[in-house]
Amino acid sequence: MSEKLQKVLARAGKGSRRELETFISAGRITVNGKVAYLGDRVEGNEQIKIDGHLVSIKAKEDDLCRILMYNKPEGEMCTRKDPEGRPTVFDRLPPLQDGRWVAVGRLDINTSGMLLFTTDGELASRLMHPSQKVEREYAVRVFGEVNEAMLQTLRAGVKLEDGPAKFQKITYKGGEGRNHWFHVVLSEGRNREVRRLWESQEVQVSRLIRVRYGDMEMKRQLPLGGWTELPLKDVNYYRKLVNLPLETQSKVKVDEKAMDNAKSRRIRRSVKKHQTRQQALRRRK
Repeated sequence: MSEKLQKVLARAGKGSRRELETFISAGRITVNGKVAYLGDRVEGNEQIKIDGHLVSIKAKEDDLCRILMYNKPEGEMCTRKDPEGRPTVFDRLPPLQDGRWVAVGRLDINTSGMLLFTTDGELASRLMHPSQKVEREYAVRVFGEVNEAMLQTLRAGVKLEDGPAKFQKITYKGGEGRNHWFHVVLSEGRNREVRRLWESQEVQVSRLIRVRYGDMEMKRQLPLGGWTELPLKDVNYYRKLVNLPLETQSKVKVDEKAMDNAKSRRIRRSVKKHQTRQQALRRRK
């Protein structure tokens, strides 16, 4: 049975459907030597190339969905390469023999916290799509006076330049003076949406950390700049959440599932070594 070209390529880990639709529109993808167009469907036995490079298309049953949880530090870009040479979230991810890691949404350069990566572009697309209503929770430190009327407005909704937006839930977490912490929840990932919502009330966001995606929270022992691969149970939680078939296998061994203190220390050492290498490379430039 034929499927949309971008769906087949997304499942092969070549990007999210949204990214691949952009590639198709730009004429970067060919099918059997002919430039592909949006709406094209394939059977899976065609010769498909991206930028002239042959793509290995596997049958659905041969794919193995993997998911990483990454604790993004501030100062990293959510792009594969940055023209200014700034560090990116892809720099430290483990290499893949086939396919590539696809980011589930983005966090801006000044935002830290939980970022997911997967080898399944279809899963990434569904987790990001507003129609799925997957919750994202952020810890936000704001600077300025905040009153109940402002909070009611943010819950009811405000009009931003790209349409109406609101927080589904706002919880006060304390603070001193004009600095206050809140946890906010929304179910879409528009560009700088959390910051823009607060700015609509003339309140400045001075710190922003994503702490939850769906019902899964950031692992507390995972250091900034560290990643861990999710076990089968957690992979299937996200797949079930967006109505995808469950996996029966995992790359994660049973004894690797726990994020214990020893594993956390190993991750910290690895992060520190990577940071040292990056600093040395920047000095050479």
